[in-house]
Amino acid sequence: MVEVRSVHKSFGSLEVLRGVDLEVAAGQVTVVLGPSGSGKSTLLRTINHLEKVDSGWVSVDGSLIGYRRSGDKLYELREREVLKQRTRIGFVFQNFNLFPHLTVLENVIEAPVSALKRPRAQATEAARRLLERVGLADKADAYPRRLSGGQQQRVAIARALALEPKLLLFDEPTSALDPELVGEVLDVIKDLARQGTTMIVVTHEIGFAREVADTVVFMDGGRILEQGPPSEVLDAPRHERTRAFLSKVL
Repeated sequence: MVEVRSVHKSFGSLEVLRGVDLEVAAGQVTVVLGPSGSGKSTLLRTINHLEKVDSGWVSVDGSLIGYRRSGDKLYELREREVLKQRTRIGFVFQNFNLFPHLTVLENVIEAPVSALKRPRAQATEAARRLLERVGLADKADAYPRRLSGGQQQRVAIARALALEPKLLLFDEPTSALDPELVGEVLDVIKDLARQGTTMIVVTHEIGFAREVADTVVFMDGGRILEQGPPSEVLDAPRHERTRAFLSKVL
């Protein structure tokens, strides 16, 4: 489903990704761990072309993201084509990013109506089902400011699902939440995992990684230092940096 090959990315003189390779199979959950500044969020943002790679390439469901290949060269796609590709890749941000002037229901139907040109009635019916799925059917007419952080993040997940994406990306979805609200968001993500949704989740929640991940990836200094099943990476890490990181967070 996802193939990342030799991806490099720098911001000025700061090299953030240093030749990252990653594969994610359809229906699998990959959890990315690592200290702040290790390149986790930048990696996610290259997968849906929110950040352009300096070299290397990313493919989702067999299609190059952000580029087309002609012979040995890659040519960047037009913005309109990139936006079309992004409709297949749901992205749930750390800080929810809901539209404050729209109700919960309007937030969820916005993209299907504007990006996919779905009839409003059809999008509304689907949105109500999604809100029920994330436990917020009774909040359809509320505005984001009336919701807790956990509820806002669940709306953000419903909004991402509204486009019926092939892949869901989560960038530290619980880090902006009060501790008592973390569980309600993780429960929704666990439910998606049980239903076979392909996901890449950047998080510091080690218990969640142990329970849900098919593969755990540990990043440091812009590189993937270790990856494998949770039983290997979390319980018997091979790399010294992984062991040092886990000793501080477990």
